[in-house]
Amino acid sequence: MTSTFAALPSRALIAVQGPDWRAFLHGLLSQDVETLKPGEARFAGLLTPQGRLLFDMFVVARAEGAWLDVEAERRTAVMQRLAMYRLRAKVEIVADETPVAGLFGDVADAGEGWALDPRLSDLGWRGYGLAPPAGARIAAEDAYDAHRLALGVPGPADWGSDRIYPIEADFDLLHGIDFKKGCFVGQETTSRMKRRGQVKSRMAPITFEGPPPEPGGEVLAGERRAGEVLSGRDGVAIALLRLDRISGPLTAEGRAMRVLRPSWLGEALAAPT
Repeated sequence: MTSTFAALPSRALIAVQGPDWRAFLHGLLSQDVETLKPGEARFAGLLTPQGRLLFDMFVVARAEGAWLDVEAERRTAVMQRLAMYRLRAKVEIVADETPVAGLFGDVADAGEGWALDPRLSDLGWRGYGLAPPAGARIAAEDAYDAHRLALGVPGPADWGSDRIYPIEADFDLLHGIDFKKGCFVGQETTSRMKRRGQVKSRMAPITFEGPPPEPGGEVLAGERRAGEVLSGRDGVAIALLRLDRISGPLTAEGRAMRVLRPSWLGEALAAPT
């Protein structure tokens, strides 16, 4: 299998720099920024004070400051939210037009400038302003999304904004939350859910025949609601599922559905006790 290079125009960068950039981001995001090394990427969320997920991002350390790799259509909203918290911190927050790309497939080492995807190594590498490596197949972003979905990894189309908790979106399993780092916005609720085992629903891939059900469509366990369909494509979708109702046959739009259990989900789909 050869490697595949895909430009990711749905993503855009924010440059954060200045003497306080590490402390500023570290106190806001669900991820440890203090120990981030230049060239390394970490997955993180910016939450509401009540602990709901607002924005996902990759924090990529640079020689001076960091890039935040965010949804392109929500970059302005992220910048506005960061500015709200800036207060007296000595940081500069500006849009950066460096393009984002993904590299996946048969890639043991992408080389200089590429950052291994911190969520799951099988997702491949993320690059910023880089050309396709020699011999790589060039593909559209849709190919990258198909690759991500085949691994069962949810994305921004699944979690929306201020709608769910990051653990429900599997951020804890995809290395998007550092529970040892101390305070961040929304930390109290997030830590309590983890500590008390209060996770009743999670995102997981489901498989079926034909095109995906409409987003928001009910997943049923018999006649009882077991969750809702989120984003998908032919044969596979992401769904937000009640963990206590997924052990038996499921349907959506009258069609049979089956929960997939990729290895990275581990025991997380077990019903709560």
